[in-house]
Amino acid sequence: MQGSLMMDVGGTWLTAEDRHLLRQPEVGGLIIFARNIESPRQVRELCQSIRALRPDLLLAVDQEGGRVQRLRQDFLRLPAMRELAACDDAELLAEHCGWLMATEVLAVGLDLSFAPVLDLDHQRSAVVGSRAFEGNPQRAAVLAGAFIRGMHQAGMAATGKHFPGHGWAEADSHVAIPRDERSLEEIRACDLQPFRLLASELDAVMPAHVIYPQVDEQPAGFSRRWLQDILRGELGFDGVIFSDDLSMAGAHVAGDAGQRIEAALGAGCDMGLVCNDRAAAEQALITLQRLKVKAPERLLCMRGRGHACTNYREVARWQQAVAALRGAGLLDR
Repeated sequence: MQGSLMMDVGGTWLTAEDRHLLRQPEVGGLIIFARNIESPRQVRELCQSIRALRPDLLLAVDQEGGRVQRLRQDFLRLPAMRELAACDDAELLAEHCGWLMATEVLAVGLDLSFAPVLDLDHQRSAVVGSRAFEGNPQRAAVLAGAFIRGMHQAGMAATGKHFPGHGWAEADSHVAIPRDERSLEEIRACDLQPFRLLASELDAVMPAHVIYPQVDEQPAGFSRRWLQDILRGELGFDGVIFSDDLSMAGAHVAGDAGQRIEAALGAGCDMGLVCNDRAAAEQALITLQRLKVKAPERLLCMRGRGHACTNYREVARWQQAVAALRGAGLLDR
């Protein structure tokens, strides 16, 4: 079986236990959260210490803008993506946001942010809400495509989430098991469209912990129907598939942490995330060691390709992008 584990650490520096776990070849990535962050310099030093231990690890963060922004002190406070839709130059501003976000994240030594959100804003899901670009699938795809273009120009791979769309299901998969009762035809005609239109531009996709019972009784992230037949087959997507956090309540239908990561990889995920639960991460690791997994080669495409320069604020493009966002009233500072 192919697959890998992405885990997290508890603080702003590595403990001996962290180092031991990160040395395991089945661990292929690390994601940081607000608790791991004090300043750009500290994050850079943390990344350097991880690279010294395992140069091949993927280092990730959730840095979408709006309320989902882990890197805050001395970083730009980017707007929620929904705010862009009402602007005259929305597409250009989305491209600026993608480039600015990626530039700052790469500069501290991280490889990627799990962005952009391709869910649609149906005015139903509080957990999606303003994280979505739009409620209209074609317009959402245009704006997300511009954001991806900016990310790529900065040297960062893009991850579209949460396939095939979390915007209709009202429950929050962090604390519940959401269900979307619509037919496959309804989902194809609406929420699936941004993923279809951007399939050739996305480097990775993250499926939703949502059950679509008219398609499969398993959440999308554990469903071969969704990941193999529809995402790979129908949409022709050949990039990386990351699971969403397997510690979330929406993933618990698959059993304990070992069963969850085995189910995710068995359905077609290349990397399973197990966050905010060290015991669960260790259980998942033991399962991957028993399964003798090998990391898929396609994960290599997610490494950051931009230069980790620390003086990016002196670059003309940075200044132009910030001025454009300020002019549109989208930046606090």
